[in-house]
Amino acid sequence: MSAAEAPDLAPWLRAAMAAAVFACDPPGTGGVVLRARAGPVRERWLALLTGLLPTDCPLRRIPPRIADDRLLGGLDLAATLRSGRPVVERGVLADVDSGVLLVPMAERIERGLAARLAATMDTGRLVVQREGVQIDTPVRFGIVALDEGDDADERAPAALADRAALWVDLDGLRHDATDAAAALWTRDDVVAAARRVAGMRDDDTRALEALCTAAAALGIASLRAPLLALRVARIAAALDGREQVADDDVTLAAQLVLAPRATRMPVTEPPPDESADDEPPPDDTPPDDDTAADDTPPESAEAPGDTPPEPPPEPPPEPPPEDADDTTPPDLDDPALQRELEERVLEAAAAALPPALLAALGAGRPPPGAGGGGRAGGTQQGGRRGRPAGTRRGTPDRNARLNVVETLRAAAPWQPLRRRQRAAAGESAGERRVEVRVEDFRVTRYRQPAETVTIFVVDASGSSALNRLAEAKGAIELLLADCYVRRDQVALVAFRGTDAELLLPPTRSLVRAKRSLAGLPGGGGTPLAAGIDAAAKLADDVRRRGATPLVVVLTDGQANIARDGRPGRRQAGEDALDAARRVAIAGHAALLIDTSPRRRGEARAVADAMRARFLQLPRADAGTLSRAVQAAAPV
Repeated sequence: MSAAEAPDLAPWLRAAMAAAVFACDPPGTGGVVLRARAGPVRERWLALLTGLLPTDCPLRRIPPRIADDRLLGGLDLAATLRSGRPVVERGVLADVDSGVLLVPMAERIERGLAARLAATMDTGRLVVQREGVQIDTPVRFGIVALDEGDDADERAPAALADRAALWVDLDGLRHDATDAAAALWTRDDVVAAARRVAGMRDDDTRALEALCTAAAALGIASLRAPLLALRVARIAAALDGREQVADDDVTLAAQLVLAPRATRMPVTEPPPDESADDEPPPDDTPPDDDTAADDTPPESAEAPGDTPPEPPPEPPPEPPPEDADDTTPPDLDDPALQRELEERVLEAAAAALPPALLAALGAGRPPPGAGGGGRAGGTQQGGRRGRPAGTRRGTPDRNARLNVVETLRAAAPWQPLRRRQRAAAGESAGERRVEVRVEDFRVTRYRQPAETVTIFVVDASGSSALNRLAEAKGAIELLLADCYVRRDQVALVAFRGTDAELLLPPTRSLVRAKRSLAGLPGGGGTPLAAGIDAAAKLADDVRRRGATPLVVVLTDGQANIARDGRPGRRQAGEDALDAARRVAIAGHAALLIDTSPRRRGEARAVADAMRARFLQLPRADAGTLSRAVQAAAPV
């Protein structure tokens, strides 16, 4: 099967073709953003890629929080202390030249790490000048960013995704679907295609114009996308055994590169009617008989019965030479052919839009990851802030500070043994009095209080909704007044009608809190399950960002709207209990405040399922509510 014979590929076939294209030229294609959770499907794709890469192609994996010394290279502190002279350590990037860099948990890597990788990919050189070390060496590599995010906002950093030609989404793909396309290409085919790509001429202006037109129609603002698509088209032609890019290669590149990047549905305009331009507009004015007769030249007047003279015969076409090809190459400068190619490329890209992207664009929502990724874990702090809380073993880097006293204390008991070892090995101690090894390093641990985010879940249904909102408003204002000391944040989720709404994301802004509460209407049904689900999702996001969530639910517990939006107290109550159990399983601290005027059992049952602290406050003022929230906050 060739690369150009499958315009509408199944997800796994398209993923397999992306692996083959990337294996041909990892640095030229930039990389692959593989969105898939850890499992057999992702491992099958990685095994497929490893089997296609050349045997001499280096493949390195880096942790999400790798130190700069290990990534870029620098001074090897342990070897320097052992030898008594500066020893330079090669970084991972220097070892991965002309190879593949595997980045797990790409959605959680720091922006600084993504920026350093992107800068090295752009310049093709590794430049390090610090600590008396100077490194300047050419480095070219491609990345495989493993995106394991659960939500649409958790995406690989935009700096890396924009430089990766291929975006592959394997979420929801069954393992039994990966048996197809197991042997589309072999390693020998990939090596031969890589040699063929290196000898191709750079004369694909027509294909580049079609890809740029398709990118503009799909709402792709990046200038790298059509250039990367052109590179993929050349590799597709090379995999097919050709040295010239065909139209099918361009459409395949649009499917692999442009379709996953689309931000809007393409709008195709009908081609202009060319027949109307060829014929002059009819003249509705009847000609004057006298004028027409006078204007007729005498030479052109024909007598009745006369026949017009026959035109001279055209000379016969010259026969083609014997060694000429029977097929006439098309005129590449023909505007009609160029427009036909642009329409074909756009149709192919539109047909390959992912289902999740189609659903988002059809509903008018921004596409997943359109706002940039890499936000999860971005607010986590390193190991240099907070109060000192002892020491631990570790290597000093930008996230860990070396404790010199504890390092020397750990190395002191081993000095006699190390002197005997050097003497037995015939080494001279020289002027070294203390030998420090890497296992002696001690770094300082810091304890930094975790930030608390209080999530208010307010029941805005019924006639007493305004009273409950006033109580919540007063409590939020009191909590915000103390945020300058405790560095806490608050959020507000309201549920009414058939759904829940996040009115106030986590913030310390008193102005935003007042504005959000002032515009909340009351009345309607009580979708308690939807409100608890929304709070649980927000609490999960808060925990991933390194903060501690506290869920505070203000309700009377009388749910009457189920998860699917249908009315019914029985199903609504079961859904509310199920949502409460999920909060308990997640381990979020919670407080349920029963705001009903009379004591009822529904709210207490929800609190027990949530494993939350229960408080009966039918007429709670802002001060009482604020004290209750502070008492329930995790320590």
